Amino acid sequence: MNKVILMGRLTRDPEVRYSAGDNAMAIARYTLAVDRRFRREGEATADFISCVAFGRVAEFAEKYFRQGIRITVCGRIQTGSYTNREGQKVYTTEVVVEEQEFAESKASSDSYNASRPQTQAPSPMPGPGTASADGFLNIPEGIDEELPFN
Repeated sequence: MNKVILMGRLTRDPEVRYSAGDNAMAIARYTLAVDRRFRREGEATADFISCVAFGRVAEFAEKYFRQGIRITVCGRIQTGSYTNREGQKVYTTEVVVEEQEFAESKASSDSYNASRPQTQAPSPMPGPGTASADGFLNIPEGIDEELPFN
């Protein structure tokens, strides 16, 4: 079985191209920065994993994915090789994306991007019923009796 599930942040906007011919198909390529579980010398480390998506999945990435957002992808690992201009054989490994989705709210993504050095307006503070920066909903005061668990 060849099945991969990854969660990480896009290192940049997806690069999308269209195949030639009558039935042009979108091909999106992007790189995910996936945090490693264990830290080296107290510092966070990440793996940078190349991903490729085709068709409607690629069109979705082109339309909605931007640098810094956290996404989850499911797919399969594909390996290959080619000979470069210098005559050296180069081996490739990438994830062929079959499913992809957002792994955090837009507000969380905006707050992450706002903390990075970019020219972007800060996101508004979340209110009742909206997602806070940690991705959880703020529950208004006084509705304890309505919650299904106490």
